[in-house]
Amino acid sequence: MAIRWLLALAMMCLLVKTAMPVTFTARLIHRFSQEMKVLKGSSVGRDNSSVAWPEPRSMEYYQMLLTTDFRRHKMKLGARYQLLFPSQGSKTMSLGNDFGWLHYTWIDVGTPSTSFLVALDAGSDLLWVPCNCIRCAPLSASYYASLDRDLNEYSPSRSMSSKHLSCSHQLCELGSTCKSSKQQCPYTINYFSENTSSSGLLVEDILHLASGGNSVSNTSVQAPLIIGCGMKQSGGYLDGVAPDGLLGLGPGEISVPSFLAKSGLIPNSFSMCFDEDDSGRIFFGDQGSALQQFTAFLPVEGTYSTYIIGVEASCIQNSCLKMTSFKALVDSGTSFTFLPGHVYEAIAEEFDQQVNASRSTFEGSPWEYCYASSSQELPKVPSLTFMFQQNKSFVVDNPVFAFYGDQGIIGFCLAIQPTEGDTGTIGQNFMTGYRLVFDREHMKLAWSRSNCQDLSLGQTMPFSPPTPNPLPADEQQRTNGSAVVPAVAGRASPKPSAASSGMNSCCQRWQYFLFIVFKLITAF
Repeated sequence: MAIRWLLALAMMCLLVKTAMPVTFTARLIHRFSQEMKVLKGSSVGRDNSSVAWPEPRSMEYYQMLLTTDFRRHKMKLGARYQLLFPSQGSKTMSLGNDFGWLHYTWIDVGTPSTSFLVALDAGSDLLWVPCNCIRCAPLSASYYASLDRDLNEYSPSRSMSSKHLSCSHQLCELGSTCKSSKQQCPYTINYFSENTSSSGLLVEDILHLASGGNSVSNTSVQAPLIIGCGMKQSGGYLDGVAPDGLLGLGPGEISVPSFLAKSGLIPNSFSMCFDEDDSGRIFFGDQGSALQQFTAFLPVEGTYSTYIIGVEASCIQNSCLKMTSFKALVDSGTSFTFLPGHVYEAIAEEFDQQVNASRSTFEGSPWEYCYASSSQELPKVPSLTFMFQQNKSFVVDNPVFAFYGDQGIIGFCLAIQPTEGDTGTIGQNFMTGYRLVFDREHMKLAWSRSNCQDLSLGQTMPFSPPTPNPLPADEQQRTNGSAVVPAVAGRASPKPSAASSGMNSCCQRWQYFLFIVFKLITAF
């Protein structure tokens, strides 16, 4: 800022010097000088909150200077688009039992573009699709009851915009296993479901997106990113779960939201919304509404490798239960919800006491607490509420899975299973009826009630061309006579890297200063 003033004054002096002997002078005052402190008082916060005036040449001094500079830089540049979504529209769909109860959307990849019906997974990072298949799921529509067109296979050699990713690339996790740094980068991802994995080679290509928002007309956007050429799949990926690929939405550098945000296309956030009719929406760049509640993401061993939140207490209807706090992974790639054993038992027993129905069993059901329905409709069941800090609450009105017969609902189960350890998983079934915002810039999860149609984003939201219609809900639950084992697509947690060795205090201060610079650059 001081440089701009000096240049302006120099130009004025040159202009005036040729006309008349007039001298202009100006006195520059640094923003954090003692004189400025007297003028502004002790508060330097944008919201007039009391913020200590920084000591000259201290870490706080440099940090506040950098924060202000990068904030101004961000205000000048900003994200290029308010929102982005897949080029075929923001619509998502659940195809029920046929596709493992996950939500899917159509995406277009490569040049010329090829369409893929990919599962949405907030529990992993990589976008992969079946490619040059050695062992992949069937792609013929005749294999799936709910499709009216064949699924596709990707081939990098047929895409003019594809490039091999070498083993020397910074995002090649398995680069150390390569015989040569110029070799094409391999990948292998193991998922939470037993023996479920995808492996192949990494390639660079483009994802076709469309823009939307209050002030932006619909525009085609080609976003470069890294894609997994999935040559070999195993486990659930051969049995109907994500047969045409999986879209990783995790916080890792290789995920689609990370590429879009780092390239300056969107704010570092995305949202998903799942409605009661098995439809939904996905938007990249969505930061939510003013009415949403939120809770912070929690780091795991010092890093934000997954979307973990901390539940303070669990309540059935108006009864809040003791000793029911836990951590949970928020994962759209898990069909149903899993809770730590002691929390599960407390919730299930209280639910059993409050529900007005008789215990029953259903063939193929993975759940323990099941009930017969006395009518052809789902009876009123107790709600489940997760409480967070600052009295924030997330309410699941119907925490059950209904079973259908020829005449209607024949019964239902509490759709929760126990899991070992102290970390549970809030799956897709508990996300229904909410617009969930994964705010990666502020590291928080936000939510608000929504029917997933009107997201208060103006008139420039279109959105999907005709796509295969999912089966009606009762048909989905009747497929094959019972529910499949819940799909769990989230990536297994990697081992943390070793901590670096200690440094002397002087080096530590400079390392901290450089770290601040790096974080501010990436944040703004």
